[in-house]
Amino acid sequence: MAKLAINGGTKIRTTPFPAYKTVGEEEKRAVMEVLDSGVLSRYLGCWHDDFLGGPRVRALEEEWADYFNVKHAIAVNSCTSGLYCAIGASGISPGDEVIVSPYTMSASATAAVVYGAVPVFADVEEDCFCLDPDSVEERITDRTKAIVVVDIFGQPYDAQRINAIARKHGLTVIEDCAQAPDAKLDGRFAGTLGDIGVFSLNYHKHIHCGEGGIIVTDDDTLADKLRLIRNHAESVVGDMGFEDLTNMVGFNYRMTEMEAAVASCQLRKLHKLVDERISNCEYLEDALADIPALTPPRKRENARHAYYTHAFKFDENMAGIPRERFIEAVKAELPVTTMREGEGVLIGCGYVKPLYLLPMYQKRRAFGKGSYPFPDNRTYPKGLCPVVERMHFKELFSHEMMRPPMSRGDLDDVAAAFHKVWRHRDEIR
Repeated sequence: MAKLAINGGTKIRTTPFPAYKTVGEEEKRAVMEVLDSGVLSRYLGCWHDDFLGGPRVRALEEEWADYFNVKHAIAVNSCTSGLYCAIGASGISPGDEVIVSPYTMSASATAAVVYGAVPVFADVEEDCFCLDPDSVEERITDRTKAIVVVDIFGQPYDAQRINAIARKHGLTVIEDCAQAPDAKLDGRFAGTLGDIGVFSLNYHKHIHCGEGGIIVTDDDTLADKLRLIRNHAESVVGDMGFEDLTNMVGFNYRMTEMEAAVASCQLRKLHKLVDERISNCEYLEDALADIPALTPPRKRENARHAYYTHAFKFDENMAGIPRERFIEAVKAELPVTTMREGEGVLIGCGYVKPLYLLPMYQKRRAFGKGSYPFPDNRTYPKGLCPVVERMHFKELFSHEMMRPPMSRGDLDDVAAAFHKVWRHRDEIR
């Protein structure tokens, strides 16, 4: 008689897991205050006091800068917009090269393409999954101008080594911290480890305001450029007296007052929410430690991991079955999560397909009908980054069933599903 649910056995659990819902009465009151004020936005695309936005946006920027101990925080309408601003402010020009990660949301690399630069993909680390410093240095040429590092899954990048490489070659470090707010390395917040950091306030991040992002920097000139690109730079630089016109073509990347009001409330909850994620992940890792085919992520020394997702490596040889088959069997034992019912059980094999395998890179076509901005000698073959391909196609899986308000009982059910499948894996060999 079958034991595993995937073969018709009884599931470990059918009751849905609780929703990750961080919005409460504080956010409702804040939004109503904005509506009652009648000021839903206060940006002008000219050199005027309102060029910097309304009172809620400015208050959020001050609170964010204070929390993360940085000189400047610039609110934008998305992390993607923030990455575009960061590339532009760094002076990236057509034909330049930008080293990027292949294992991240597409915008981390597309930001370079938007400015006519060429993304150069470096491989990732075996156990932390961020950019591998050795691979980064191997890919530097005389055209390289910046490195976009990603604090993937909530793990801070290897700032000591990559920043040293950047200083050696005169490169700007842009830190995509979308997945790691409140993470730390050597006592400093992730997002503040490079020259420019970008955070996400998208709905599925640790904290959110629906859509939104924050850029941070300690550099006054970069901060001016970031604000200009956010808000119609070409109309402002003359009256402002800003003389460096490199990439001073601006956009409308502005955050609304309601979004800023919600984000301010959310920021006050961040530390506690990350503490709960850390506690839940540590509990699960202890509970799963006796399954030899599972390896949890290595926490970088002197780091606080923010756990956007909880990533593991799976050893198919030790298990005697493919990763996909094992994970499908685990998923069959568990329920969906409230508010995300349409996504199925929140466990997945791999992460995103390595970015250089997307059609834009395989066909080398982004803007217009030609190959711009990709030069004829730039190709993105399979095998370009062997570690990331092995992680994605063979070893890595991640889950989200460690987010608050998951209780110890909820986590025990997750662990029980893994143990049940491991004990009865002969059923699915």
